[in-house]
Amino acid sequence: MVAFNVQWVYLLKSMDRISSEKMSMSGFDHDLFDFKKKEVNTLTEKITFKQFPLRQEILCALNKKKFDNPSPVQVQVMNETNIMNEDLIVQAKTGSGKTLAFGIPLLNTFEKIPTQPAVLILSPTRELAIQTAHELKWLGSEMDIKIATLVGGMDIVNQRRELLNGPALVVGTPGRVLDHIRRGNYRTEEIQTIVLDEGDHMLDLGFREELEAIFESHENVDRIWLFSATMPKQVRELSKNYLTHPKWISLDQDLTAHQDIKHRVYLIPFHHRLESLVNVLLWEGPEKALIFCSTRQETIECAAFLTEAGFSANALHGEMTQRERNSSLNSFRTGITTCLVATDVAARGLDIDMVSHVIQLGLPGDLNNYVHRSGRTGRAGHLGLSIVLLSNREASHFRNMFSRSSLKVEWKPLPDQGDIQLKNQQRIEQKLTDRNVTVEPQIQKWAEKLVAEEDPVDLVAKLLQWNSKGNNLGYSLKLFLDEDKQIERERKSRFLQERKNHQRKNPEKKSHSTFAKGGTIRLSTGTTNGWEVGKLLGTLCRILGTSRQEIGNIRLREDYANVELSQKALQLFQEKKPKFVEEYLINHMSSSKRPTPNRSSIISN
Repeated sequence: MVAFNVQWVYLLKSMDRISSEKMSMSGFDHDLFDFKKKEVNTLTEKITFKQFPLRQEILCALNKKKFDNPSPVQVQVMNETNIMNEDLIVQAKTGSGKTLAFGIPLLNTFEKIPTQPAVLILSPTRELAIQTAHELKWLGSEMDIKIATLVGGMDIVNQRRELLNGPALVVGTPGRVLDHIRRGNYRTEEIQTIVLDEGDHMLDLGFREELEAIFESHENVDRIWLFSATMPKQVRELSKNYLTHPKWISLDQDLTAHQDIKHRVYLIPFHHRLESLVNVLLWEGPEKALIFCSTRQETIECAAFLTEAGFSANALHGEMTQRERNSSLNSFRTGITTCLVATDVAARGLDIDMVSHVIQLGLPGDLNNYVHRSGRTGRAGHLGLSIVLLSNREASHFRNMFSRSSLKVEWKPLPDQGDIQLKNQQRIEQKLTDRNVTVEPQIQKWAEKLVAEEDPVDLVAKLLQWNSKGNNLGYSLKLFLDEDKQIERERKSRFLQERKNHQRKNPEKKSHSTFAKGGTIRLSTGTTNGWEVGKLLGTLCRILGTSRQEIGNIRLREDYANVELSQKALQLFQEKKPKFVEEYLINHMSSSKRPTPNRSSIISN
């Protein structure tokens, strides 16, 4: 077996730091998972794959793809000297290179290529499973690695044939993998490693029962590796139930700190979303735009609208056949279409090269949702732009959502027809005046002949007219946008007046003046975590070390809470660090320790 040697640890001394800080607050469950969390920074530019003891076949495959430098998450996983003898949790943002992070060490440890499934890799969606299988195929191309891909929407007979062909790796979605297990097509006794890719999304899609059934059907598993962008409650519970003393590597201290992505917001009229989208596309001129909608129907309507407006656009959603989904993806990847309109379910985890723009139509569900979507651009060192189109009402929710993040957002007015026309003129001028463009000799002679015979100004005028003719200038939306702004101003005015009237009628109620210089924070915990207003109020007082008079209104919802803080309480909150407070609140309701279960006992039950 080829092992990762401790001698390579010195390479990482400049970037590693072990978080040894202990949570000193009473009631916080330090050992919720019974493992140590390893937080790292990401300075890996000078580290190469050749510095690790990798098989020549793997190095050759990486070299063919011109992959010289591992990403931070790949470095950290490869640096773990005991990786094949322990469970592992890796928290890293979308697009950080997680597939190679688990693929390289797994293939590197094969002394002999297995002729029966030895590794099971589970993905939340068909597209991600197919993509993962593709990545592993080229990585193992010099080793003659066989891979079976088990996803829904594909011929189950062909998949059974793949399984009979002796694959070393099985990649699939939980539903289809479980189907093959129950049909007796898939032998589980030789599986030593299970990898859960995009674990948070897998549970979001409701695969918990399937995952538990899969775990219970694999009796000889030596290790479970969980890769996830976030660690919500259900992921932590799954980890606690099925992973034994896992090592946790975290490269995601700040989900919003993606240096290669710029963030921009356009305010749009609420009832003219698609027209606004057309204007933004004409203004931005993206090479490849991935557009997110909330529902299947919205993706269909949006793609049809864009096509009618002259854009090359396709939809991607969960109810399409696999053939249709593959066709849409391939068209977008190859540049046949420049706009892909997708739902989160369809696009989560997809690795599509050179997406210049991610555009979100409407308010994202939460910060994590926004980050996952934005992470489709700004990859492999390329700059990307994440755009959100919001109505005036949605804009206030958006500001509140990002109030605790380090995200820098640029707010832009919606471009109108006149703006788009001017932009088109500038683009034409840039093309005509670009000195780096080489003109073919016959074209040069043609131009000289025309200039000698005709008025040069007249020629240029006709050329500009010809280039401008038929250009889509979008829609005139300024009037609608002004109307929306006026409606929103009137709504806010009515609200303030009603509050004043209420205060006059109820003078005994708490004055809001205490909180005028404070602010409202948004907490990612709610009633689903077991919280009630009274419990949350008391817990916040203990965390912040303040009195109840410093905390105002608490609006508690299923998965979040908006809390009004005085200036003093807000300062204390910032000093404690929002992430620490969040972790405390999320885990506080599960503070009673349970013993880590033995995997064999779980399986036998």
